[in-house]
Amino acid sequence: MWVSDDEKAAVYLAASAGFCFGVHRAVDTVYDQIKEGQTPICTYGPIIHNEMVVADLKQHGVMEIDDEAQLSGITEGTVVIRSHGVPERVYEQIKGQGLKLIDATCPYVKKIHQIVKEKSAEGFQIVIIGNAHHPEVEGIMGWCSSPAIVIGTEEEAQKLVESGIQKPLCVVSQTTFNLKKFHKLVEIITQLRYHESAILNTICNATEERQTEADAIAHIADAMIVIGGRNSSNTQKLVDICRKECESTFFVQTFDDLNLRLVPSRGIVGISAGASTPNNIIEEVSKQCRKTILLNRC
Repeated sequence: MWVSDDEKAAVYLAASAGFCFGVHRAVDTVYDQIKEGQTPICTYGPIIHNEMVVADLKQHGVMEIDDEAQLSGITEGTVVIRSHGVPERVYEQIKGQGLKLIDATCPYVKKIHQIVKEKSAEGFQIVIIGNAHHPEVEGIMGWCSSPAIVIGTEEEAQKLVESGIQKPLCVVSQTTFNLKKFHKLVEIITQLRYHESAILNTICNATEERQTEADAIAHIADAMIVIGGRNSSNTQKLVDICRKECESTFFVQTFDDLNLRLVPSRGIVGISAGASTPNNIIEEVSKQCRKTILLNRC
């Protein structure tokens, strides 16, 4: 936190803002391959949901593979699995084509892969709480031996209850899902009664901490700035959480997107950032907000 001299204005920067462990590990993995002189290097999908990082990797010669069809055209080099993970069949395809495989999947996501693989083989119906079109969820679905059900809304959860499904359930969550929303959907799902079930909160600790801290700061802030990539699911959830507590919530990718005239010169400005946001961008936004407050005091 930074407070101005007259204590009538303050900038609160969330301690949890910026790269989480899984993202840091994935990005470092690719740069390590570059340093080792590996060539060519491809990532299966964007290594993280941050346009600046992906653009920098492209300048270093790293190519991006968007799907299995494009992967089939790669005949040599290294393929790095993104932090969101991929279906099991993608691993098999990479190995089958004789390519070097580097797995940068977040360990929290890998744990979910193992859970759904084991539980689906045991006859459980896998239910994934998350966004069906998010790459992490698509990857999790690809480790199930039978089709998984994805729910992300209360309406979808209620439809599951009304379906009268008879198989025991194994419920997991996208690691970046909204924690409060997860508990609400689980509350609806548990209306179903089974002789055996497994409901697992697989939202990662970093996500829980980030969401809790953003909610607390937004509750007392006069303006809230959330920094992250437009395609970042965890960043969008932070925006949603903050807007419920602070109407003046701004979603920016970089400092250039921020209209400083909208930043109050008095009161509290809160700053949070998604798990794929580089520290230098967070520091630049924070620094400029502090400078604006000081200038407005003169």
